[in-house]
Amino acid sequence: MLTWLQRDTLDFPPLEKAMREPNGLLAGGGDLSADRLIRAYRHGCFPWYQQGQPILWWSPDPRTVLFPDELHVSRTLGKLLRQQRYQVTFDQDFSAVIRACAQPRAYADGTWITGAMEAAYTELHARGFAHSVEVWENGELVGGLYGLAMGQLFFGESMFSRADNASKVGFVTLVEHLKRWGFVLIDCQMPTRHLESLGARSIPRSLFADYLKKHLDLTHSADWLPRRV
Repeated sequence: MLTWLQRDTLDFPPLEKAMREPNGLLAGGGDLSADRLIRAYRHGCFPWYQQGQPILWWSPDPRTVLFPDELHVSRTLGKLLRQQRYQVTFDQDFSAVIRACAQPRAYADGTWITGAMEAAYTELHARGFAHSVEVWENGELVGGLYGLAMGQLFFGESMFSRADNASKVGFVTLVEHLKRWGFVLIDCQMPTRHLESLGARSIPRSLFADYLKKHLDLTHSADWLPRRV
Protein backbone atom coordinates (compact mmCIF):
# COMPACT_ATOMS: atom_id res chain seq x y z
CA MET A 1 0.00 0.00 0.00
CA LEU A 2 1.32 3.44 -0.95
CA THR A 3 2.30 5.70 1.95
CA TRP A 4 0.73 9.17 1.83
CA LEU A 5 2.82 11.92 3.40
CA GLN A 6 1.40 14.51 5.75
CA ARG A 7 2.35 18.18 5.53
CA ASP A 8 3.20 18.34 9.23
CA THR A 9 6.05 15.81 9.01
CA LEU A 10 9.10 15.48 6.75
CA ASP A 11 9.57 11.75 7.36
CA PHE A 12 9.63 9.27 4.46
CA PRO A 13 9.02 5.52 4.69
CA PRO A 14 12.05 3.20 4.49
CA LEU A 15 13.37 2.75 0.96
CA GLU A 16 12.65 -0.96 1.19
CA LYS A 17 8.93 -0.16 1.15
CA ALA A 18 9.11 1.22 -2.39
CA MET A 19 6.97 -0.67 -4.89
CA ARG A 20 8.40 -3.07 -7.42
CA GLU A 21 5.76 -2.09 -9.96
CA PRO A 22 5.93 0.72 -10.81
CA ASN A 23 9.57 0.40 -9.90
CA GLY A 24 10.54 2.63 -7.00
CA LEU A 25 7.26 4.36 -6.16
CA LEU A 26 7.77 5.10 -2.47
CA ALA A 27 5.17 7.65 -1.35
CA GLY A 28 2.71 10.28 -2.45
CA GLY A 29 1.55 13.65 -1.24
CA GLY A 30 3.30 16.10 1.04
CA ASP A 31 4.65 19.26 -0.56
CA LEU A 32 7.66 20.63 -2.41
CA SER A 33 9.07 22.76 0.37
CA ALA A 34 12.84 23.19 0.33
CA ASP A 35 13.17 21.38 3.66
CA ARG A 36 11.20 18.38 2.40
CA LEU A 37 13.19 18.19 -0.82
CA ILE A 38 16.47 18.27 1.08
CA ARG A 39 15.19 15.50 3.36
CA ALA A 40 14.06 13.50 0.31
CA TYR A 41 17.46 13.55 -1.38
CA ARG A 42 19.22 12.73 1.86
CA HIS A 43 16.83 9.81 2.29
CA GLY A 44 17.39 8.50 -1.24
CA CYS A 45 14.21 9.51 -3.07
CA PHE A 46 13.12 12.26 -5.45
CA PRO A 47 9.84 13.76 -6.73
CA TRP A 48 8.52 12.94 -10.16
CA TYR A 49 4.95 13.35 -11.38
CA GLN A 50 2.99 14.70 -14.32
CA GLN A 51 0.87 17.84 -14.37
CA GLY A 52 -2.46 17.09 -12.70
CA GLN A 53 -1.11 14.19 -10.61
CA PRO A 54 -0.40 14.29 -6.87
CA ILE A 55 3.26 14.63 -5.87
CA LEU A 56 4.90 11.21 -6.14
CA TRP A 57 8.22 10.21 -4.57
CA TRP A 58 10.49 7.57 -6.11
CA SER A 59 13.48 5.43 -5.16
CA PRO A 60 14.07 2.94 -8.00
CA ASP A 61 15.99 -0.30 -7.60
CA PRO A 62 18.46 -0.51 -9.22
CA ARG A 63 19.64 3.10 -9.21
CA THR A 64 21.45 4.62 -12.18
CA VAL A 65 24.65 6.43 -11.20
CA LEU A 66 27.90 7.58 -12.71
CA PHE A 67 31.22 7.32 -10.90
CA PRO A 68 33.53 10.16 -12.01
CA ASP A 69 36.38 7.76 -12.77
CA GLU A 70 34.10 5.85 -15.15
CA LEU A 71 33.15 8.84 -17.32
CA HIS A 72 33.27 7.77 -20.97
CA VAL A 73 34.05 10.37 -23.62
CA SER A 74 33.66 9.07 -27.16
CA ARG A 75 36.13 10.00 -29.86
CA THR A 76 33.53 12.24 -31.51
CA LEU A 77 32.68 13.99 -28.24
CA GLY A 78 36.33 14.38 -27.35
CA LYS A 79 36.96 16.06 -30.70
CA LEU A 80 34.06 18.44 -30.09
CA LEU A 81 35.41 19.34 -26.65
CA ARG A 82 38.85 20.10 -28.09
CA GLN A 83 37.31 22.35 -30.75
CA GLN A 84 35.89 24.56 -27.95
CA ARG A 85 32.82 25.24 -30.06
CA TYR A 86 30.78 25.73 -26.90
CA GLN A 87 31.46 27.77 -23.76
CA VAL A 88 30.43 26.28 -20.41
CA THR A 89 29.49 28.16 -17.25
CA PHE A 90 28.24 27.20 -13.79
CA ASP A 91 25.37 28.96 -11.99
CA GLN A 92 25.31 31.73 -14.58
CA ASP A 93 21.57 31.49 -15.32
CA PHE A 94 19.80 28.83 -13.25
CA SER A 95 16.35 30.16 -14.14
CA ALA A 96 16.97 29.91 -17.88
CA VAL A 97 18.25 26.35 -17.55
CA ILE A 98 15.32 25.03 -15.54
CA ARG A 99 12.86 26.78 -17.85
CA ALA A 100 14.52 25.15 -20.85
CA CYS A 101 14.47 21.74 -19.15
CA ALA A 102 10.74 22.21 -18.51
CA GLN A 103 9.93 22.64 -22.20
CA PRO A 104 7.95 19.74 -23.74
CA ARG A 105 10.02 17.12 -25.55
CA ALA A 106 9.10 15.58 -28.90
CA TYR A 107 9.31 12.09 -27.37
CA ALA A 108 7.15 12.80 -24.28
CA ASP A 109 3.68 14.00 -23.43
CA GLY A 110 3.73 17.08 -21.22
CA THR A 111 6.44 17.91 -18.71
CA TRP A 112 7.19 16.79 -15.18
CA ILE A 113 8.83 20.13 -14.31
CA THR A 114 5.69 21.94 -13.26
CA GLY A 115 5.55 25.54 -12.13
CA ALA A 116 5.65 24.33 -8.53
CA MET A 117 8.73 22.21 -9.25
CA GLU A 118 10.46 25.13 -10.93
CA ALA A 119 9.77 27.38 -7.95
CA ALA A 120 10.94 24.71 -5.48
CA TYR A 121 14.29 24.09 -7.17
CA THR A 122 14.83 27.79 -7.67
CA GLU A 123 14.50 28.13 -3.90
CA LEU A 124 17.05 25.32 -3.46
CA HIS A 125 19.36 27.24 -5.79
CA ALA A 126 18.94 30.36 -3.65
CA ARG A 127 19.88 28.25 -0.61
CA GLY A 128 23.04 26.98 -2.30
CA PHE A 129 21.95 23.38 -2.88
CA ALA A 130 20.86 23.40 -6.53
CA HIS A 131 23.26 24.34 -9.31
CA SER A 132 23.13 24.79 -13.05
CA VAL A 133 25.48 24.17 -15.94
CA GLU A 134 25.02 26.37 -18.99
CA VAL A 135 26.35 25.63 -22.48
CA TRP A 136 26.63 28.61 -24.81
CA GLU A 137 27.32 29.06 -28.51
CA ASN A 138 28.05 32.60 -29.67
CA GLY A 139 26.30 34.00 -26.61
CA GLU A 140 23.17 31.85 -27.04
CA LEU A 141 22.13 29.23 -24.48
CA VAL A 142 22.10 25.93 -26.40
CA GLY A 143 22.25 23.33 -23.63
CA GLY A 144 22.57 22.72 -19.93
CA LEU A 145 21.54 20.78 -16.87
CA TYR A 146 20.80 21.26 -13.19
CA GLY A 147 20.95 19.22 -10.00
CA LEU A 148 21.78 19.27 -6.31
CA ALA A 149 25.16 19.04 -4.59
CA MET A 150 25.23 17.57 -1.08
CA GLY A 151 28.37 16.39 0.62
CA GLN A 152 30.39 14.46 -1.95
CA LEU A 153 27.35 13.52 -4.06
CA PHE A 154 25.71 15.30 -6.99
CA PHE A 155 22.07 14.53 -7.77
CA GLY A 156 21.36 15.19 -11.43
CA GLU A 157 17.83 16.29 -12.25
CA SER A 158 17.37 17.25 -15.90
CA MET A 159 19.23 18.40 -19.00
CA PHE A 160 18.37 19.90 -22.36
CA SER A 161 20.07 20.42 -25.69
CA ARG A 162 19.36 22.72 -28.63
CA ALA A 163 22.55 21.95 -30.55
CA ASP A 164 24.56 18.83 -31.33
CA ASN A 165 25.87 17.19 -28.15
CA ALA A 166 25.54 20.44 -26.19
CA SER A 167 24.13 18.72 -23.09
CA LYS A 168 26.89 16.09 -23.24
CA VAL A 169 29.54 18.83 -23.32
CA GLY A 170 27.96 20.39 -20.24
CA PHE A 171 27.73 17.06 -18.43
CA VAL A 172 31.32 16.04 -19.19
CA THR A 173 32.59 19.43 -18.04
CA LEU A 174 30.60 19.11 -14.81
CA VAL A 175 31.84 15.57 -14.10
CA GLU A 176 35.46 16.57 -14.66
CA HIS A 177 35.08 19.42 -12.15
CA LEU A 178 33.21 17.24 -9.64
CA LYS A 179 36.05 14.72 -9.77
CA ARG A 180 38.62 17.42 -9.01
CA TRP A 181 36.42 18.73 -6.20
CA GLY A 182 36.26 15.36 -4.45
CA PHE A 183 32.79 14.14 -5.43
CA VAL A 184 32.46 10.35 -5.55
CA LEU A 185 29.14 9.75 -7.30
CA ILE A 186 26.62 11.42 -9.62
CA ASP A 187 23.04 10.21 -9.17
CA CYS A 188 21.32 9.81 -12.55
CA GLN A 189 18.15 8.27 -11.10
CA MET A 190 16.87 6.26 -14.08
CA PRO A 191 18.73 4.73 -17.07
CA THR A 192 18.77 6.43 -20.46
CA ARG A 193 20.88 5.69 -23.54
CA HIS A 194 22.16 9.26 -23.35
CA LEU A 195 23.61 8.73 -19.86
CA GLU A 196 24.76 5.16 -20.48
CA SER A 197 26.81 6.40 -23.44
CA LEU A 198 28.68 8.62 -20.95
CA GLY A 199 29.45 5.77 -18.54
CA ALA A 200 26.41 5.66 -16.25
CA ARG A 201 25.42 2.24 -14.90
CA SER A 202 22.98 0.69 -12.48
CA ILE A 203 23.78 -0.32 -8.91
CA PRO A 204 21.56 -1.89 -6.23
CA ARG A 205 19.50 0.61 -4.24
CA SER A 206 21.07 -0.75 -1.06
CA LEU A 207 24.53 0.19 -2.35
CA PHE A 208 23.27 3.65 -3.31
CA ALA A 209 21.93 4.03 0.24
CA ASP A 210 25.39 3.13 1.57
CA TYR A 211 26.91 5.97 -0.45
CA LEU A 212 24.36 8.34 1.06
CA LYS A 213 25.32 7.29 4.58
CA LYS A 214 29.06 7.53 3.95
CA HIS A 215 29.36 10.69 1.85
CA LEU A 216 26.43 13.06 2.45
CA ASP A 217 28.08 14.80 5.39
CA LEU A 218 31.66 14.84 4.10
CA THR A 219 33.23 17.99 2.70
CA HIS A 220 34.28 18.85 -0.84
CA SER A 221 36.21 21.68 -2.46
CA ALA A 222 33.54 22.80 -4.93
CA ASP A 223 33.56 26.40 -6.10
CA TRP A 224 30.18 27.23 -7.65
CA LEU A 225 30.80 30.94 -8.22
CA PRO A 226 29.05 31.99 -11.45
CA ARG A 227 31.75 31.98 -14.13
CA ARG A 228 32.99 30.39 -17.31
CA VAL A 229 34.77 27.08 -16.68
